[in-house]
Parts: sequence; C-alpha cells; structure tokens
Amino acid sequence: MRLTLAMICAFMVTMSAKAQNWQDNILGGWINGDKDAKVEIYVKDGKYYGKITWLRNPNEEDGTPKVDDENPDESKQNEPIMGLVILKGFDFVDGMWKNGTIYDPKNGKTYKCEMWLDGKELKIRGYWGIVYRTETWTKPK
Repeated sequence: MRLTLAMICAFMVTMSAKAQNWQDNILGGWINGDKDAKVEIYVKDGKYYGKITWLRNPNEEDGTPKVDDENPDESKQNEPIMGLVILKGFDFVDGMWKNGTIYDPKNGKTYKCEMWLDGKELKIRGYWGIVYRTETWTKPK
C-alpha cells in the first residue's frame, strides 16, 4: 500500500512539474502573422507579457525610428515602436493564456485577448466586443 501511495505522489509531482513547464512553452520570440515584427514573450510577477524586439522596417524613410503615432494617448505618440510592450497581463488558465490585452500599434487600439499553442504555432485572438480576429504566430527559424 505504501509503495502505491508513493508512486501516486511521485506521479502527481511529475505531472505538476510538466504542467508548470508547459505553460512556459510560450516564452521566447514569436514572429507575428504579417511577418513584419518579432515579439518576445516573458513572465513578470506571474503574468505573461510581450514586447516588440524586431521590426522588418524599424525606421521611417528619413531614418528616424518608427514611433507609436497612432496611440490615442498623445503623450505616448513619440515613443519608439521597438521595445513597445503589446501583450499585457496574461494568466495561464485551463491550457490557455487569458485575461490579457493586445495593443496594435498600426491602429492604436487595445483589444481583450487570449492565446493558445496549436502544435508549434501560437494562436492570438483579439476581441472587440463579440467580434474577434485570430492570428497565427510562429517561432523564428
């Protein structure tokens, strides 16, 4: 009986460790669906975030860095897009990353968002009311 109980406990600890590791499979760099940006996903204070770390075209035609000029907050319109945190505050719940937001610097809008892994791809779903759009992100090669 003790051996069986010990085996069950060992199995539970192993499964718990695997679940912990699985939720971190999202960490690292991802290329967005348009393939014009790379977003680095990281954990901070138990929540998941993502910031832009690469842009296909990081500068304007005059050589100045692209800025967040579509941001509705005028005080942020001169901030560079490179380094901008666009994924904020995600929790890992039931195999998905939920309760977060995604910011789109192309239009200056923030959407409720959830993410999940589908094989080696990351599915990003942004919501605007009941309307949503899903995008597929991939790992860089």
